[in-house]
Amino acid sequence: MRFGVTGLLLLGAMPIGAAAQTAATPPPITRTVVAVSKLPGVTDAPLHFKSMRIVLPAGAASAVATAICILYQVSGTTEVVVGSDTRILNPGDGLFIAGGKPAMLKAGGAEPSTLLNFLLLPATELDRSAAAAPAAVTELYRTAAPIPDLKPGAYDINLTRVTFPPQMASNPPHHRSGAALYYIISGTGANTIDGNTIARQPGTLVYEPYDLVHQWGNPGTEPLTFLAFNINPEGVAAVLPGAPAKTP
Repeated sequence: MRFGVTGLLLLGAMPIGAAAQTAATPPPITRTVVAVSKLPGVTDAPLHFKSMRIVLPAGAASAVATAICILYQVSGTTEVVVGSDTRILNPGDGLFIAGGKPAMLKAGGAEPSTLLNFLLLPATELDRSAAAAPAAVTELYRTAAPIPDLKPGAYDINLTRVTFPPQMASNPPHHRSGAALYYIISGTGANTIDGNTIARQPGTLVYEPYDLVHQWGNPGTEPLTFLAFNINPEGVAAVLPGAPAKTP
C-alpha cells in the first residue's frame, strides 16, 4: 500500500513540471515562403528595388508591366494570367513573374482586389507604371541608388512572410548576403541600426542592403508580421551574422 501511494504522488508531479516547462518556452518565429524563384544573374545592369500597391475595381482587368516581380494578394481575389498559365491569388498568396513575360490581372468576386507588387528592375524601367488603367497604382518605395555589392552568378529571389511573437527581444546583429525590402503588415517592430532603435509601424517599408548591420525585435504585446522581399546568392544563407567581411 505504501508503494502504491508513493507511485501516485510521483506520477501526479510529472504533468505539473511538464506544463511549467512548456509554459516557459517562448513562441517560435514563423516563416512562410509565399513565392520563390531563381535568377541566372543580376549584374547585367545595376538593379533597384521598387514596391507598388495595385487596386483593381471588382471584375476589372489590367495588364502588368513585364519586370521581374512578385505579387502579393492583400484583399479580394485576383486571376493572374501569365502566357498560357492561369493562377488565382487569395489573400496571403504570392506569385513570381519573370521579366519579359506578358501578364494580365483580373479582380474576382464582387469586391475590389488589392495587391502589393515587389519589383527588381534597372533604373531605365523605374518610372514605368506597374499596371494599366483601370487599375489604381500607388508607388510605395524605390531605392535611391542601385543595390550594392551584387556579384556574378545565380541568385535566389523570394517573398517570405515572417511573424515575431510578442515581447521578443532583439535578435543578434546581422546583415544580408544580398539585399531585402521589408513591408510591415501588422504590429510594431523595433529596428536597431548603429545603436539607434526605431519603431517600424504597419505600412512601413525598410530597405536592407548588403552592408547594413541591424537587429529586429518585437517589444509589443501583439505579433509582428512583415513581408521580406529578398535576393541572395544561390547556396548562401540570406542572413549572415555580424558585419560583412571587409574587402582587402
